[in-house]
Amino acid sequence: MDDSKMVGGKVKKPGKRGRKPAKIDLKAKLERSRQSARECRARKKLRYQYLEELVSSKERAICALREELEMYKQWCSAMDQGKIPSEIKALLTGDDHRTSQSTSKTPKNTKNQAGSHGNSKSA
Repeated sequence: MDDSKMVGGKVKKPGKRGRKPAKIDLKAKLERSRQSARECRARKKLRYQYLEELVSSKERAICALREELEMYKQWCSAMDQGKIPSEIKALLTGDDHRTSQSTSKTPKNTKNQAGSHGNSKSA
């Protein structure tokens, strides 16, 4: 006889209910998993690149600060011996009005000013 059933006025055949066959679902699921893994690896790579750039910029900043600290140590040891470094003399004489306006940038300006004054005196 016929295996179809009558449900709510409609004829339904056995084995056609629910999801698609498992093989199609499995293939689609594997492909989605592969795509997700590719995207995850790409995000991870970008994250590591960002972190490496951040670390290198921090290392450069640390080097610059160490150089500045060394310069200040040399100035202090020179002043302990009774000598006034030429950079500080320049700050106290001609460039006094410039340093009073930008006291927060004094360390960086002193390097540039000292280099330019040194060159103008020798020329």
